[in-house]
Amino acid sequence: MAYPLLECPLGNEYFLNDHLISSDSDEAKNLLIPTDSVTYYETVRISGRVLLFLEDHLSRLEKSVKGIEDFPIDINDIKSKCKRFLESVDFEGEGNLRIVLTKELLLLHICEAYIPSEEIFRNGINTNILKWERVDPNLKVFRGDYKSAVKDAFARENPQGLPYEIILEDNNGKLYEGSKSNLFVISGNNVYSAPDNKILIGITRRRVLESLERSDVSLKFNTFTIEEIMKLDNPAIFVSSTPFDILPVTYVENYRFDSVNNPVLRKISDNYRKITEEYINANK
Repeated sequence: MAYPLLECPLGNEYFLNDHLISSDSDEAKNLLIPTDSVTYYETVRISGRVLLFLEDHLSRLEKSVKGIEDFPIDINDIKSKCKRFLESVDFEGEGNLRIVLTKELLLLHICEAYIPSEEIFRNGINTNILKWERVDPNLKVFRGDYKSAVKDAFARENPQGLPYEIILEDNNGKLYEGSKSNLFVISGNNVYSAPDNKILIGITRRRVLESLERSDVSLKFNTFTIEEIMKLDNPAIFVSSTPFDILPVTYVENYRFDSVNNPVLRKISDNYRKITEEYINANK
């Protein structure tokens, strides 16, 4: 399914290959035409004019390209262009930089960022379940059929209203990943995650694993049905992603979890914030 390369852009300028283009230029308008090209992308969080964990994003981008088309890609050059573009645009505060790559072009643009409010962090999020098995989960490539299915799931209200995130369920009924996040389940002092070969290895996930180590919390690899989670010891659920860091899950459709008050999750979240602050201070 064809989709345009430019998605939810902000600002008056984009970076295309080696130069800035105006948002009202013919070049920009052409980016709105759906394309069948294999499209690789990364969304990098901007905080304090720092591109958070940019090196990890570019490493994953390179891995995605090698996994499908394996054309030459200069990570250092893209990194330099990302920083140069951010310096050239008038953007302050929190947001996202979207990196879009095909065999023919490189596109950089600021895009909408759905950064949660403090109220959402305090109350946790509402989620729906979507039965979907990922194809090549470790490769971050744009897939139109998946995007359409997720869009439909977001539009479906549950008793708590519209969902903030969608949780994917495999063919065995096991919950394993969020539509735009990694999924974690807490039971006692253990944190469970799907094995690496089943999910997209999120950039934030790597920092979550660092947070687990700092919190003296054990990571175990396993997946559960929603009914199995309900039977765990003091269960809690959280998701992690570039746009929203770590978010507690309060509802999975009709099932309720007291994730926001879970002491293990609070400890993990505190250590994650410290890791993020350390990175920002080291890259200003």
